[in-house]
Amino acid sequence: MSSAARTLELLAHFAPERPEIGLSQLCRLAQRDKATTYRHLQALEEAGFVEQNPLNKQYRLGPALLQLAQVRETTVPRKAGVDAPLERLANATGETSHVSVLSGTTVYALASVESPQHGTRAIIDIATFPLHATASGLCALSFGPPALFDLAMARLNAFTPNTPHTPQALRDVMQAVRDTGFAHANRSYEDEIHGLAVPVFDQMGHVAGAVSVASVATRFTPALAHTIRQNLVIASRDITRNWGGTLPESLEAVWSATLSHSTQMEPSS
Repeated sequence: MSSAARTLELLAHFAPERPEIGLSQLCRLAQRDKATTYRHLQALEEAGFVEQNPLNKQYRLGPALLQLAQVRETTVPRKAGVDAPLERLANATGETSHVSVLSGTTVYALASVESPQHGTRAIIDIATFPLHATASGLCALSFGPPALFDLAMARLNAFTPNTPHTPQALRDVMQAVRDTGFAHANRSYEDEIHGLAVPVFDQMGHVAGAVSVASVATRFTPALAHTIRQNLVIASRDITRNWGGTLPESLEAVWSATLSHSTQMEPSS
């Protein structure tokens, strides 16, 4: 990784629940020595990407990012294209819906909507999604650039007993995602959450992220899974179209086969 990439990588550690970070904490998060981290922070500060809070000397995101974010959303309107589909998805499934974007080798949270149908529901409170442990990450890993696999191999943290933690286990999960068109994360990142996700695509035909539903695991039934799958497909079509992309015909065929099979497996009422 180049020095510039390592410098910019520090920005990924800032999040709504962690808006300010001290030098020592950032060293621990980035797993770098203090001299290197400080040098990278100085470069980011000179560019306006971070600034120091004068009261506590901790670092926070800088004003230059505001302009870049506005330009990005104006020219490539990602968030505007997901708001309505996410609302429909949350209402149709009764569960929390969210969209992530793949940028480089990182899957970032973009937007989420919590359904009001249940008092207990999943909360999306992370800024980046582990590739191997979340449904969003598994979509990127299974349908995105092959180089992501090596990166995932280097970060096989076992978040729960259900997290894939060997190369073969991860390959098996990825194959299941490709065979069905749906990524499952059954209590593999959080003990209480079952996630389902499908990829979304950009105008170049590349995976641009994922649309997902996070359900409380004890509520997850075959009937709910089928409802979520059906509505995830609708949401992916809508978001992909809003982002100027087109879904691969091969993926549509896999979805059709999976949904047909899950309908046949449902018990008659």
